Formats: sequence, C-alpha cells, structure tokens
Amino acid sequence: MRKSRELRCVADRTDQIRPGDIFVMCTQRNEFRRLPYFLKYYRDQGVNHFFFVDNGSDDGSLDYLAEQSDVSVWQTNASYKRARFGVDWLNWLCMKYAHGHWVLTVDPDEFFLYPFCDTRPLRALTDWLDASSIKSFSAMLLDMYPKGPINAQPYQTGQNPLEIANWFDPGNYTIERNSRFGNLWIQGGPRARVFFKESPKKAPALNKIPLVKWNSRYAYVSSTHMLLPRGLNLVYDEWGGEKASGVLLHTKFLDTFSEKALEELERKQHYAGSVEYKAYAATVQDNPDLWCKWSEKYINWRQLEILGLMSKGNWA
Repeated sequence: MRKSRELRCVADRTDQIRPGDIFVMCTQRNEFRRLPYFLKYYRDQGVNHFFFVDNGSDDGSLDYLAEQSDVSVWQTNASYKRARFGVDWLNWLCMKYAHGHWVLTVDPDEFFLYPFCDTRPLRALTDWLDASSIKSFSAMLLDMYPKGPINAQPYQTGQNPLEIANWFDPGNYTIERNSRFGNLWIQGGPRARVFFKESPKKAPALNKIPLVKWNSRYAYVSSTHMLLPRGLNLVYDEWGGEKASGVLLHTKFLDTFSEKALEELERKQHYAGSVEYKAYAATVQDNPDLWCKWSEKYINWRQLEILGLMSKGNWA
C-alpha cells in the first residue's frame, strides 16, 4: 500500500474490464523494441487487458504503451529494488483490480507456453483450472539463445525474438524444495553453465508461478518465484504423480543484452547486490556464444513435454 504512492497513472482504461477478463501484469524499463511483439503474442493467446508499471523509461516505450487501447499504465522513477524488484507495485495493482480474475505476471522477454497452446486459447486452460479448483499454475523459465555470438544478429522492433534465440539447454537443471515456502527451486541452463560456471549455486532461479486466479489476499513474495499463502506454491505432486505445468521461454539473450546488462549493473537495482549482472558484465564483453553441442533447437511445446520440462498432467 505504501509503495502504491510512488505510482502515477498515465493511462487508466480499467473501466473497460469485464468479469472473467484475463490480465497480464508487467514491469518494464526501456523495452520499446520488444513491446509490439510482446503485446501481439499475448493478445493472440486471449489476454483481455494489460497492466504495466513503467520504471523511468526514456526510449518512448511509455508513450507507446499509453496509446494502446487495451493497456493501463502507471509510471514511477522510484527505486525498483526498494519496491522488492517491482513486486510491491504489481501486488498493489492486483489487489486493487484483479480480484477474481486470472492474472499472468511476466516480463517483456518472457513468453508463456502451456499444454495445447497451439490449438487452445489461454481461456481453455483457465476454464480447466477453474473446473479443477486449481488456483495457481507453474512454468519453468527456459533460457533461449542463438547459435553463435549473441550480438551477431540484430533484433528488429516487433520481431519474434524466437526467430533469433531458438536454442535451449534440454538438461543441466537442479531442483530442490524450499522448506519455508514450499515452492520448488530450479537452477541451471546456460546462465549456470556460462555466467556462473564457477559458482552454479548463485545462478538465477528458474522456477516461476506466473498464472494465478487472483484474490485480494494473495501476494507475490519474490518476483513470481513464490506466493502467499503458501498453498499456492504447491504446484507439483508430492506422491509421484504429475501436475500440469508450462514453460516461460526467456528471450533475454539478443543483441540488446550487452547494453542492457551494463545499464542494469550501473543502476544497481537488482537482487543480491546485482550479483547476476556482475556475472553478465564479466562475460558479456567477450560477446559469448551460449550454444554448445548439447543444445537443442526449439520446435514446440510437445518437444518440451517429451524432455520433461513441462507437462499436460491430466488435462486431456
């Protein structure tokens, strides 16, 4: 509630919201090149309304968002870090506007995949979750990267980033249970393999719970890694079965990455003293190639299910 005072409303179209609408919640800073495709992707999935918090952009992205007929946007120049990395801002928007709605919380470089997403809209998934009395849906963050140096192919505004970053690590993941919150903790992939090869335990977490049937009493604790109440984090079967889950295709590693990494290191607004961006900065000047002989080229969600990275569970 206190952090909500830091937000200035730029475009409020919440009067258009209807019962049952599906929302996307997102914080962004200087992502103008990514936003056109991001919006198209989620509109095509069936998202009805977008909520954005713009954190001090100066690349025209705030004006662009304010012009979109299905977007409500707030602006702040306050500390991203002191808002618990944007979570406080989004929790407030969810509390005020999202009660009773399905909410997908993602970054501009994250693309949600779910079982049958090639033939069924997002509402088919949320209808099934409602019928099954399931309130939260998990998705592993899967880092995507190009074959060759990450700066080799320029990314154009509005382009599908998967046209460039279409490779991933099919294995190389560790998983453990967080005893305090009950969520799973997943690490690995190219960031552990390349940027944190000397200390893989410090690699970023890849576990996410991005899709939630929101209640005003809910709150994200740390990014979308975990929620309160704790029962929302039990997105896995403890008795040997398999619950339905998805994947977030993470397209951070484009030619925009080097500039972004250095900017964020200078801003010092990220987790654990920006240890993640320190690791990036130490490697990115060499224009690294994240591809290796074990890399696999992305085809579709069924490929990821075969590899055990997502599951359709008992949704047929």
